[in-house]
Amino acid sequence: MQINAIHLMKTVSPTAASTNATPFSGEVIAHTKLWLERAVIGLNLCPFAKAVFIKDQIRYVVSAAQSPEELLADLMTELEFLQQADPEAIDTTLLIHPDALRDFLDYNDFLDVADAAVDELGLDGEIQVASFHPEYQFAGSDIDDISNYTNRAPYPTLHLLREISVERAVDAFPDAAEIFDKNMRTLEQLGLDGWRKLLGEGGEQKQS
Repeated sequence: MQINAIHLMKTVSPTAASTNATPFSGEVIAHTKLWLERAVIGLNLCPFAKAVFIKDQIRYVVSAAQSPEELLADLMTELEFLQQADPEAIDTTLLIHPDALRDFLDYNDFLDVADAAVDELGLDGEIQVASFHPEYQFAGSDIDDISNYTNRAPYPTLHLLREISVERAVDAFPDAAEIFDKNMRTLEQLGLDGWRKLLGEGGEQKQS
């Protein structure tokens, strides 16, 4: 896919934005925040997520994209926005795209495009893109393997992270393997039924 920088003009709130907002944008953000609060932070799956959540330094963007091309345009806009934003105000961005790349294999293929977009904008070493999806599946795992739920979110989501923040997190928690092992133990104890009860209706992916 040929990558072109497409600049979209819009006026938004710093931490609650919507690109060509859908009628369900508020609901999508609410479900995502619930997942963050109860699962990611509540289960301590990501030890360094709590601080940016409490400080309201997460920018939530709901994309109305229907295609990979439309999503790419939104992604490039948000990459540039994050790079230019004050880190004290916006440390990280969740680009949520409920209607694009619902199929996990298509989403997984798009991650190479996302990395290429970072390079195209000259942001390699400054911003990276992490991945969350309702059907996330690690290679070699069964679809219902509880380990997949470390990367399962209510909606397909691209997580834009500042490299400097990642470096600080690694310095604070140098043993990444221990975090992963702890997450596996936590999720195995919780089980699939426990996960569903934890998130309730708000944690399930909504289909429009």
